[in-house]
Amino acid sequence: MNYYAQYYLQQLKTVTAFMLQYRAALGIWMIGHVMEPLVYMIVWAAVASGGGSTGDYTPRGFAAYFIVMMLVNHATYSWIMYEHEYRVRHGSFSYSLLRPVHPIHSDLSDNLASKVVTLPIILAAAGVLAAVFHPDLHPPLWAAALFLPSVFLAFLLRFLMEWTLAMAAFWTTRVEAANQMYFMLLLFLSGQLAPLELFPAPVRALAAVLPFRWMLSFPVELLLGRLTPAEALTGLLIQGVWIAAVLGLMRGVYRAGVKLYTAVGA
Repeated sequence: MNYYAQYYLQQLKTVTAFMLQYRAALGIWMIGHVMEPLVYMIVWAAVASGGGSTGDYTPRGFAAYFIVMMLVNHATYSWIMYEHEYRVRHGSFSYSLLRPVHPIHSDLSDNLASKVVTLPIILAAAGVLAAVFHPDLHPPLWAAALFLPSVFLAFLLRFLMEWTLAMAAFWTTRVEAANQMYFMLLLFLSGQLAPLELFPAPVRALAAVLPFRWMLSFPVELLLGRLTPAEALTGLLIQGVWIAAVLGLMRGVYRAGVKLYTAVGA
């Protein structure tokens, strides 16, 4: 455990230094990360303002929803599905296989380090949006206490899921279409586009049995106080079950993929 702690600490230092070298690119990425939920917030708040509410969301309710969604999305986002194809196609994944640790640890530590660097920025953006849009956010204490554990489990689930899907590059060197399909499903079934409560019943049922809701929407619903204690505990259990299932799948896919791995080269 001491070895891994030192490894993650060193990766944190390295990635922090790397990201600070590209401050302009980091700023552009953060603007995009804030603009997407901001647009959704403005659109849905405008819809709700006409009749006072949409479903049971008022304009201030939509503000709370999308500000919290922005924070949860930042905490769970990863870019491995874009990078892994490049590493396989250009052969740089070979270096990862030569290291004395599983390649997932490098990707996980890089992802965590990037979140540490960008967390102050996203919190500042959330503060500005809250000052402008006055979100209606009054979670019960038990929900606020369970929020961080639910976000941590959501991050693990999303990271493992996307790391597993990224390994499709072992079988095909072009995975853009699969990536886009995944992100479209995530957009609609995770609550990023709109609260799942506003979707038809069949869509809500589908979202409940697939992992996407548990990656994003569930922590948001929890902090907004839209779940009962029983529903919250059930959701945490479902997150844990999905993590165990995806972890087992990831291990099997990785072992099979490494046996087939061939660096294509540039």
